[in-house]
Amino acid sequence: MADLLRSELLTRHGFAHGFALRTGGVSAPPFDSLNLGRGLGDAPDAVAENHRRLAEAVGYGRLFELSQVHGRRVRAVGAGEDPVAVRQEEGDALFATEPGVAVGVRVADCAPLLIADPGTGAVAAVHAGWRGVEARIAEAAIEALEEIGASREALLVAIGPHIRLGWFEVGEEVAERLEAVAHGVTCVDRTTGDKPHVDLTAILFAQLAALGVARARIDDLGGCTYADRSRFFSYRRDGKATGRHLAVIVARGAA
Repeated sequence: MADLLRSELLTRHGFAHGFALRTGGVSAPPFDSLNLGRGLGDAPDAVAENHRRLAEAVGYGRLFELSQVHGRRVRAVGAGEDPVAVRQEEGDALFATEPGVAVGVRVADCAPLLIADPGTGAVAAVHAGWRGVEARIAEAAIEALEEIGASREALLVAIGPHIRLGWFEVGEEVAERLEAVAHGVTCVDRTTGDKPHVDLTAILFAQLAALGVARARIDDLGGCTYADRSRFFSYRRDGKATGRHLAVIVARGAA
């Protein structure tokens, strides 16, 4: 069965979900072993088996994903849609309101966010690379949930493993662009190495706070994808010869 990290916060409120690790699958190196990314050079049968194991571990029938482009588009999905067709569409966040509908995002250094509204049972999965953080993709997802009746003050957010401050080196221009969307929090270290290092986690916390999400309702699961080779894939560390994780959450009925 697929190996997962779970948020105590989401679990306590009855949301089936999981952040996949790289272990517990069947893919051969360099995609070993729970690669959930298609079209990377991994054997399609192995990827299909990995998806089956993830579905079994989380508890869902079909999973909706998008063709991720580091933007701001949010897509609603319903049980009657075709997951293969939805996967051809570009976007970086999905949300669902019908019980049993699963949404997910693929990552290999970017930050995955799983968002849930305990009142309505609606959920969202968000892919937040640095460009998505700059575009405020979390804000777009929360606004989409509000439009269908969710309360931002009641939302729960779990932030999954991603590249952390010590390893996320960028150019000065990118550092300044990210500082501009950090609501004044300290998020750049210019004292380590030759280039700035950026704290995506700190920016996400600041953006969520500015949206009215209380700190007690945010669960950072920790983990650095770049630093921990045994548990995580990392595009920045390994280039194209690496797999993808999935962060998945399943909508439930209203409370």
